[in-house]
Amino acid sequence: VQLQASGGGLVQPGGSLTLSCVASGFSLVEEYAMGWFRQAPGKDREWVECHSPSDGGTFYSDSVKGRFTRSRDNVKNTVYLQMTSLKPEDTAVYYCARLYYCDDDPGLEYRGQGTQVTVSS
Repeated sequence: VQLQASGGGLVQPGGSLTLSCVASGFSLVEEYAMGWFRQAPGKDREWVECHSPSDGGTFYSDSVKGRFTRSRDNVKNTVYLQMTSLKPEDTAVYYCARLYYCDDDPGLEYRGQGTQVTVSS
């Protein structure tokens, strides 16, 4: 299983970015639960969102609700995280993950290598 995240970068406050995560070694058609978490220097991991198509499990952190939107393309075997109205506090390394389950404390099975998002003027 490999998860290759990309799309991070430097953006000004109020800007937007879309992160991509290409999965290999398994197929999203199999309805695996997937999610994104982030980790800023000196801080604990924070789950941003997750979704489990097989049982309808879904979660968005209160800190990103209304600003971040997940999606998946089963043909491209890719999940996305569209981020809008970015704030400096969104600065972190973002990781995509395959999960055992999705709820407000998702069960992490595999994670990718992460992509840096920096929100700064």
